[in-house]
Amino acid sequence: MPRRGAPPEVNAGSMADIAFLLLIFFLVTTTIETDAGLDRMLPPMEPPTETPPIIKQKNIFTVNINKNGQLLVEDELADIKSLKEKAIAFLDNGGAAKGTEEYCSYCKGKRLENSSDNPDKAIISLKNDRETQYGIYITVQNEIVAAYNELRNREAQRLYKTNFTDMEAEYLNPETSDSRKEVLKERVKKIQELYPQKFSEAETSTGN
Repeated sequence: MPRRGAPPEVNAGSMADIAFLLLIFFLVTTTIETDAGLDRMLPPMEPPTETPPIIKQKNIFTVNINKNGQLLVEDELADIKSLKEKAIAFLDNGGAAKGTEEYCSYCKGKRLENSSDNPDKAIISLKNDRETQYGIYITVQNEIVAAYNELRNREAQRLYKTNFTDMEAEYLNPETSDSRKEVLKERVKKIQELYPQKFSEAETSTGN
């Protein structure tokens, strides 16, 4: 006969089963956050050429992020907020002389002789340090892509009365009809040819 006042016994035989079920529950229902990658489409593979093309220095727009997070555009300190406008000025410069094969009739830049000849020749080169913060690196890339999109939107408005980004989104939408996609495919390709995204990432440097 149990003693009066003794605490009741707790049956712990099923505690292991309950703990196991809770573990499975949290594993199934917990959402694990992952870092979003960069949305980039790699260029198609091209057969190797015997002689690489000659690139004029004025057709290269250099962007460098040092280990302190400072932005250097064409070897001069610059604010990230001004990067998009500087990139647009370079891409849209149209410095090739009128009447030449490289002349850009649709460019609205200042046509400086010491800047890019045309959008097809213009290359943006980005280089960062190994100690560069990831957030700054992504922000710089976004500003450069925004520069391309603004110019492409301008030409899409001129030719098709709509934005390039809207056309591209509609083209990539799986619900868009095949006939509509054929029309959009040609238009998207046309705008991309006017302002091809020639964005080069140089080898990462090591800060001293």
